[in-house]
Amino acid sequence: MTKSFLRPAIALALALSLAACGGGKATFPITGTISGLVYDDLVLSTNGMDLKVPAKATTFTFPNTLDYGEVYAVVQTKPPAHQNCEVVRGTETAGRLATISIEVYCTINTAIVGGTITGLKSAGLQLTNGSDPAVLTALAADTAFLMPNKVPYGSTYGITVLTQPATETCSVANGTGVTGDVAVTNIVVTCVPK
Repeated sequence: MTKSFLRPAIALALALSLAACGGGKATFPITGTISGLVYDDLVLSTNGMDLKVPAKATTFTFPNTLDYGEVYAVVQTKPPAHQNCEVVRGTETAGRLATISIEVYCTINTAIVGGTITGLKSAGLQLTNGSDPAVLTALAADTAFLMPNKVPYGSTYGITVLTQPATETCSVANGTGVTGDVAVTNIVVTCVPK
């Protein structure tokens, strides 16, 4: 008698549970957080979906959900202008964790700043870039230089002579500007005998 009562009760409880969650088909939204996004044009993709993320966004949600058990791999298919982004925890199986939460970290592009040196015969030439504390010390007979630290996109640079070499006087041409997405290589340091 007890068994005949328990079976229908368990079946009813299971049916009610399945009905409460939409017939037993669990779905999962793909959401995430973004830090450091300054510019437009970031595109994230997964499972046939592309999502364009606007500048300064701090969160995102893909338009469609995933069914339980679907594998996803969120990737950056287009970086934002002047930046690059890294997707963290972007590959998983829907339902293995309670929620899908991706992390995206974006950084501003940086550019090498450098150029050529002519006429340098002695040691002691030191170049500096504005308020950057790093100093470049050129070797005697160097014909090119790269400043020690890269400069973020859109930042100003100002290369000047900090210390003159032992037997020459050096000057800088094209030493100031604003960085873009590519290396600055047109700075010219010219040294003449004292």
